[in-house]
Amino acid sequence: MKKSLMSAVALTALVAFGGSAWADILIGVAGPITGPNAAFGAQLQKGAEQAAADINAAGGINGEQVKILIGDDVSDPKQGISVANKFVADGVKFVVGHFNSGVSIPASEVYAENGIFQITPASTNPNFTERGLWNTFRTCGRDDQQGEVAGAYLAANFKDAKVAIIHDKTPYGQGLADETKKAANAAGVTEAMYEGINIGDKDFSALIAKMKDAGVSVVYYGGLHTEAGLMMRQLADQGLKATFMSGDGIVSNELASIAGDAVDGTLMTFAPDPRNNPNAKDIVEKFRAAGFEPEAYTLYSYAAVQVIAAAAAAAGDLDPQKVAEAAKAKGPFTTAIGELGFDSKGDITRPDYVMYTWRKGDDGKYSYFEDK
Repeated sequence: MKKSLMSAVALTALVAFGGSAWADILIGVAGPITGPNAAFGAQLQKGAEQAAADINAAGGINGEQVKILIGDDVSDPKQGISVANKFVADGVKFVVGHFNSGVSIPASEVYAENGIFQITPASTNPNFTERGLWNTFRTCGRDDQQGEVAGAYLAANFKDAKVAIIHDKTPYGQGLADETKKAANAAGVTEAMYEGINIGDKDFSALIAKMKDAGVSVVYYGGLHTEAGLMMRQLADQGLKATFMSGDGIVSNELASIAGDAVDGTLMTFAPDPRNNPNAKDIVEKFRAAGFEPEAYTLYSYAAVQVIAAAAAAAGDLDPQKVAEAAKAKGPFTTAIGELGFDSKGDITRPDYVMYTWRKGDDGKYSYFEDK
């Protein structure tokens, strides 16, 4: 009796040890999987899942396999906190996400307190990395860098135009609009209008009437493609011929389905298209073979998982704080979007933004093309 009891205890200990030794590395992927911004959530999810599959096929991270857990925040800060707490309960130690700055910022506090490394492919508000947290990283640039490019472009090309600066009152949208305004003002351009709209607004007729009265011929919008597309369409419908300009929040081919022909000529800031990176050729072909176009933040999400893997290998450890230290000290790392190194805040050390124009491609469909 005593012998069988000891055998059972030994077996239990062996199973527990084996489970610990061979446990998957849990990486949470958080973003708007459903809701108006689901196109971006799909990019984050698909990018991370493909990276995990490729890393697992090559032996995993430090010899251990990666398992992806998905958290749907619906672009809502409260839901983002719920997702973060669920990840904590599930034992997640690394998070790729969130998409919206207004979600990433509060969620990062939960992650920091619970020893979780966070790397966002898309949250560009400077405050995400400016609070001195140990765990915040991003594979994208920042709004102050993007705003400088947009503001300089406005000054160089529309110095005498009546410019309306519009934003969606979110940390991302208003943050980007304010950085663009600051750069344009410094270059001698003073806006004719500065207004905020609300997420979910559908009717912009009053705002457009105000633009007409002000003689606006250029509209700069800080926000996402959902409201931007409706605004473009209504500008055209109401006969206001104005150049529309925005940032990386409209980098989705879904924009054209909302705006229709009104998208033609829209200007947009974004980093050089990573799909054109020779190092990403095979990865891009995998996505396309699976029927998914890896536009916008797909490869940024793929790269985020690559950074986790490379920094963990450099640290020789899977402890998130040691991985964070290695990410800052041991880079740059080779990724699908190029070589990425990180400064002491967790920002990439080679931010770059360029201008794109939306127009019809050879296939007759509207998309965005980098200005040369």
